[in-house]
Order: sequence, then C-alpha cells, then structure tokens
Amino acid sequence: MELAGRLRDQTDHLRSRSANAATARRRWKNATDDRSALRARLQPMAAGIERCMYCGDSLGTAIDHFEPIKLAPLRAFDWLNHFLACDYCNSNAKRAEYPRDPLTGECLLVDPSVEDPHDHLQLLLGTGRYRARTPKGKATIRTFRLDRWQLERARQDGFQRCQDMLRGYARSLTRGEHQRAHGQARALLRQPHADVLYAMVRALDSPGISTLIDGDIIEILRTHFAVPLPWSSVSERTRALPHGCGTRPTDLPRT
Repeated sequence: MELAGRLRDQTDHLRSRSANAATARRRWKNATDDRSALRARLQPMAAGIERCMYCGDSLGTAIDHFEPIKLAPLRAFDWLNHFLACDYCNSNAKRAEYPRDPLTGECLLVDPSVEDPHDHLQLLLGTGRYRARTPKGKATIRTFRLDRWQLERARQDGFQRCQDMLRGYARSLTRGEHQRAHGQARALLRQPHADVLYAMVRALDSPGISTLIDGDIIEILRTHFAVPLPWSSVSERTRALPHGCGTRPTDLPRT
C-alpha cells in the first residue's frame, strides 16, 4: 500500500479507538516502516542537503510532530504535522512546546508547511540575528532557540559565503563556462542556512539595501541568478503531499 493509504489507515485506527497520547505515541513508535517512508519523503524537501527544517544548520535525522502527540494524538500520522528536524531542535529546543495565543487559541509557531517564515521573521544579514515581525515570529525564535550564538555566527558566515559563491557564479557565466556555473548555482542552493540566500533575495527592493549588500551582488541576484520563488517549504510540500495524508482541509493533487 502506498504511503498515503498507510497514514490514513493509521489515523483511522487511532480515531476508531479514541486514542489518547500514550496510545498514539506507542503506535507511532512501532510504525517503523511508516516512519522510514515518511523520512524518505521529507528529506528531499528540506533545504540544503537534508538540513533541519527549523534551524537549517544541522542534519535532519528526526521526524518532529509540529503539534505534539501529547496535545493532538490523532495527528500522530498527519502528513502536514511532520517536519524533518535535527536532534537538538527536536529534543532540546522545541520538545513538546506548542505555544498558543491566550485569547484566540491560535498556534504561535510559524508553520512552514502553510506559511512563509519571511512574513513573521526578518533575518538581519549583517549580524545573522532574527528579528520578530509578529508575535508568531517572537514565539518561533524563542521556541526553536533561533537566537543561539552558534546559529547567528553560522548565518554571518553564510552571508559571506553566498556573496563569494555568487561572484564565482557570475565569473563563470562571463567566461561562457555554463556547466561550471550550473554546478556553482546548485551548490549555492544546497548549502546549509538556505534562509540567508532567501533573505538576500527578499531584501533586494528594501530601502538602503546597497549599504548592506555590495552593488555587484545586487546586480547578480537581479539579472543572473534565478532562485526558486516562492522559496519556502510550502510549495515543495504541497506538490509532494500524498493525496489524503493530511487531516487539514487542503485539496492537493496526487504526485
């Protein structure tokens, strides 16, 4: 049976038994084949080479339940509730946290399967720090500890690396070395902290951008380097969503 059907059957099983968190967690733990198949579907959707979908820094080795099983046992096998996460984000940072607005009950974490993080988070390229645009952004930074100094330093380095790689890409194009340029572009898109390059693209039309990004880099991004937009996990996950996997009312095509 295909993955969509297996996940649907697992959810139906839990629902038919009005499963609590302990039951759902036990069934999830025993579903070795389903977890392996899920991980295989999530890995190519992650930024870089199977990077964590939360911090973008480390290898994503775990499947995180965005809404924890403790709070939503019937979503244990919900496709849209699964994200590839590194061990730190899954076990040390987020854990079973799921902050909600005290008045509306709305989740205060940015859900990258249906939202563009850029709407809630601004990456300050010069410092590698994230600034919250919204209450969701603030809660997301706090919950995933996106303000860790190691991540900020890595984003700073990523900003410098992106500029160097873009210049190399432009030189290859100028020399007519198109195959080499193609390889450089792919390497740029595969690097850790893809959010840095994404932030550079999103900032191109911002006032004062020339004081932060050199003019030649701005020109390369505007005229030579085509990045996938909208560049977020939203488009990737909706294209790859097995029909019937999610419990949210989302009408998506079979892949």
